[in-house]
Amino acid sequence: MLNIKIKILDKRLGGDFPLPQYETALSAGMDLRAMVDSDFVLNPGEVKMVNTGFAMHIADPDVTALIVPRSGLGYKHGIVLSNLTGVIDADYQGPLMMPLWNHSNEPFKICVGDRVAQMLFVPVLHANLEITDHFDEESERGVKGFGSTGI
Repeated sequence: MLNIKIKILDKRLGGDFPLPQYETALSAGMDLRAMVDSDFVLNPGEVKMVNTGFAMHIADPDVTALIVPRSGLGYKHGIVLSNLTGVIDADYQGPLMMPLWNHSNEPFKICVGDRVAQMLFVPVLHANLEITDHFDEESERGVKGFGSTGI
């Protein structure tokens, strides 16, 4: 069972603004808001660390949270995460922050409470690494990579 503790750090969440939530019944990710003190402009090429307004502790070792851009902001305005995907480990217990990056050529205004990223909860598989001289079976693809299957 998923055991996630979320502590709200910003009293505007759940009051002036909704808590993180799934926007439709089949959404994979919860939208995350910019819970900043005031509106700001993210200039071309600029990165700014933006608070979500809450801290979290997943606690379940079989789960991680991924923080990813919202596709519309990335496609229409060039606003993505500077680390592209954030990984929130199960033992992290701090504030959730988002490094927003404007990779467009235009300034972009972010207002208090804007939905700027999304969070997905996904299962974690832990691998056991083993040193070997060879693979037990050859695959059809073998060592072919980087475009070997065509366009």
